Amino acid sequence: MHSVGVLALDGVVPFELGIPARIFHAARDHEGDPLYSVTTCSLDGGPVRAEADYDLAVAHDASLLAAVDTVVIPPSHRLGAIREEGRLPGPLRDALAALRPGTRVVAICTGTYVLAAAGLLDGRRATTHWREADRLQRMFTRTRIDPDVLYVDDGDVLTSAGVAAGIDLCLHIVRRDHGSRVANEVARLCVVPPWREGGQAQYIKRPVPDPATGSTAATRAWAVERLAEPLTLAGLAAHAGMSVRTFSRRFRDEAGSTPGQWLARQRVDLARHFLETTDWPVDVVAHRAGFGTGASLRQHLHSAIGVGPQAYRRTFRPQPAA
Repeated sequence: MHSVGVLALDGVVPFELGIPARIFHAARDHEGDPLYSVTTCSLDGGPVRAEADYDLAVAHDASLLAAVDTVVIPPSHRLGAIREEGRLPGPLRDALAALRPGTRVVAICTGTYVLAAAGLLDGRRATTHWREADRLQRMFTRTRIDPDVLYVDDGDVLTSAGVAAGIDLCLHIVRRDHGSRVANEVARLCVVPPWREGGQAQYIKRPVPDPATGSTAATRAWAVERLAEPLTLAGLAAHAGMSVRTFSRRFRDEAGSTPGQWLARQRVDLARHFLETTDWPVDVVAHRAGFGTGASLRQHLHSAIGVGPQAYRRTFRPQPAA
């Protein structure tokens, strides 16, 4: 069982603090056994003042973090010197320094400040709440902050945007660890979408699309049902009844990516589903997912998740598919 330690700092935001336990506890194998254990700690094992009007009692101190496989840092509204000066308090610095090599480290929202101040984001790409992105970038110039995405997976260090983006990141971790079938079941149990389209840009630039200007949502739904077919930008724009230029602009505003990027992501997700649930040869999976050739599928899968089709299939479908 994969062990997860969640560090509650003073001023922790209760909603985000509860996300790891809610998502990871819902992940079960095919026999119904839990795949993760989740334990919450504070730096000294004592109560923590929440951002809300109550304290939180925890049973463990930060020495727990040296024994777990994944460490999660939820956001806090009392980061003090961390946010103002980029400096970690001694106890927090010592707790992070004691992590075992290979420990996966995850930050939700402003928890990214903690990882950056610890030097864990040097030379890496990361994200945080869009409102904090510019400040974080100015303070930590060795980190490339992407303010437009919901989360960033940089291998053993992962970061998310604000609030509900922590759900997206934890579901992504489950999907990465155990495949889309398990992640989709967790999403159903938690009554959330398995993944959300686009990134933070859709919330910054156009929180509510103007209904008078039309939407690309119907065309996106239409395209998802036809991923195996050739889909061109001109064809998508024609379905939406827009010029290519107008369609491209509105698509990015609503989905947070270009039509081509969005289509590639949908096709990768479909191919992963086929690799997990069928015995089809790679070329057949590629054709059914709209990539045309096995070589194209391999390229896109490597770009998206870092492995090829056969390696992915061995990892997430160890038993022969029905």
